[in-house]
Amino acid sequence: QVQLVESGGGLVQAGGSLRLSCATSGRTLIRSTLAWFRQAPGKERELVAGIGWSAGQTYHAESVKGRFTISRDNANKVLYLQMTSLKVEDTAVYYCAASTDGRISSIPRLYSYWGQGTQVTVSS
Repeated sequence: QVQLVESGGGLVQAGGSLRLSCATSGRTLIRSTLAWFRQAPGKERELVAGIGWSAGQTYHAESVKGRFTISRDNANKVLYLQMTSLKVEDTAVYYCAASTDGRISSIPRLYSYWGQGTQVTVSS
């Protein structure tokens, strides 16, 4: 059974840092593409960052480039998102997602597996 469980969200002041983790389980996730999406109230879910199974391929949205870093530990089956220089506009629920088709896509419906989400709130 595939499971994705996020942790690490919370309340932080603008300029601060947080590290999100996503513990994964399930044989299906071997060699999968993993990604972080976020969704703010009243907005569509958007791709923040993605990483291929070997970590050789990564993608970061322009809005977070230079501030966020995605990484994965395949041995321990954990996905990370290191977030620095946080801004108020980064406030959202952050979701971990997995896709088995090998591509980093910005289309949420192409990801078969999702975590429950973790709230990140950045105060001014």
